[in-house]
Amino acid sequence: MARGGGIEPLPRSIRFENKMTSVLTYEIPDFELQSGSVLPCARLVYKTYGELNAAKDNVVVLPTFYTGNHQRNEGFFGANRALNPTTHFIISVNMFGNGISSSPSNTPEPFNASSFPTITLFDNVRAQHMLLTKLLGVTEVKLVVGWSMAGCQAFQWAAQYPNMVKAILPFCASSKTSEHNIVFLKGVKASLQADAVFDDGNYQTPPTKGLKAFGRNYAGWAFSQTFYRKKMYRLKGFDSAEALLQDWEQDHLDWDANDLLCKLKTWALGDISAQSAYDGDFLKALKAIKARTIIIACDDDMYFRVEDNEIEAAQIINAELRVYSSPWGHCVASPGNDPDFEKFLDESISELLS
Repeated sequence: MARGGGIEPLPRSIRFENKMTSVLTYEIPDFELQSGSVLPCARLVYKTYGELNAAKDNVVVLPTFYTGNHQRNEGFFGANRALNPTTHFIISVNMFGNGISSSPSNTPEPFNASSFPTITLFDNVRAQHMLLTKLLGVTEVKLVVGWSMAGCQAFQWAAQYPNMVKAILPFCASSKTSEHNIVFLKGVKASLQADAVFDDGNYQTPPTKGLKAFGRNYAGWAFSQTFYRKKMYRLKGFDSAEALLQDWEQDHLDWDANDLLCKLKTWALGDISAQSAYDGDFLKALKAIKARTIIIACDDDMYFRVEDNEIEAAQIINAELRVYSSPWGHCVASPGNDPDFEKFLDESISELLS
C-alpha cells in the first residue's frame, strides 16, 4: 500500500542482458514517497546473478552503498565465495540517487537537479519489496546483506518486512544514523555547497572546487587514525597522504553533486523506527526484527561505531555482534583492502545461509 492508501500500480520490467546476469529497469508509475511527494515514474535499476529456483527461496538481496553501484557489489560474491550465483539468486539493487536508479541527475523536470524529492531508506526498501513481490513473485528473502548504507538497508528490510526476511548481515552499518555520523555528513555537505558554482544545486557546470573539498573531507573519515599514522596508504600505491587525498578528489569529480547530496540526506535520515509501524520508537523497531542477525563492526570505523551496534544486538531477538579489528576503518570492507576481513565476512554469511 502507498503511504496515502490505495492500490499501487503494477511496475514494468525491461530486460537488457541474458538470463544468468541480467541488468533490468523496474519502473513504478506514480511512486509515492514518505515525504508525500510523488515521482511520476520511479526507476529502480538492478542486476541479477544466478537463477531463481522453483521454490523461490534462494533470494539474496544486495543493495548498493553510498558511492556504490551493482558493478561494485560484484566484489562481495563469486564462485569461491559464500555468496555464489550458482546456488543463490542474487539481486543487486542500485539505491535511489546513485545516478543509475532515479536520481537528481537523470530525472526529467520538474523533479530534476535540486528539485529532486527527499528519499528515505523506507522508500528504497519499499521499491525493492515491490520488485520482489509484484514482479518476481518472491515472498521470502533468504538474506539481505550489505556494507555501509547497504547494511543500513538490510536493517531497514528486517524492520519494514519482518515476516519476509529470514536473515540479515549488515557490516559497517547501523539501524539508525548516530548524531556524530550526522555531524560528519553535515561537514562534507557544507564543503560541497560552499563552492559558489554550486548555486543552491542549480549549477550549470560541475562545482569542481566543492567536489574536490567533499572528497578530501571524506577521506579523513573513511580510514582510521592508525591507518594514517602507519602510512598504510602506501599499500594502496600512494607515497603520501596528500597523494591519497588527490585521488579522492578525482574520484568525486566523477559524481553529480546533487546525486551525492540526495544520498547524503537519505543516509542522515536513516532510522528503522521512522515509519508508521513504530512511530519513532527505536527499541520497539529493533525488537520487532525476526530475522537471524549477524552484525559485523570494525573497531576503528569512524562512521558506524561498535557501541551503537552493541545496542542493536542487545535488542534484536536473534542477533549477534562480531567485531573485526583493523586500522582500515570503514574501508576495511571495500573489496580488495583486507583479505582476512573477506574471510571473516564469508564465514558469517555461510552460517546464515546454511
